[in-house]
Amino acid sequence: MGKKQQAGKKPHSEFIFQRRNYIFMFIGLICIALGFILMSGGGSDDPNVFNPDIYNFRRIRLAPTLVLMGLGIEVYAILLNPHKKKKS
Repeated sequence: MGKKQQAGKKPHSEFIFQRRNYIFMFIGLICIALGFILMSGGGSDDPNVFNPDIYNFRRIRLAPTLVLMGLGIEVYAILLNPHKKKKS
């Protein structure tokens, strides 16, 4: 079948991500959530009345940029190697 485990030795289990990865993931999630919050709103109660606030800078430029930055931070957090040795 497979390799037999030696008596008295337990398999060494270790997490893939370390504390630093989770910190960057949390920062990325905050950026994404903030972007979606800034993107919301701007509707009108009456469908016959046009509300030009839906096309303001916050909803068209700032919010999508925050979402994309958050996704970039998430990719960086996943690819970050916490086991890399620092040169001293």
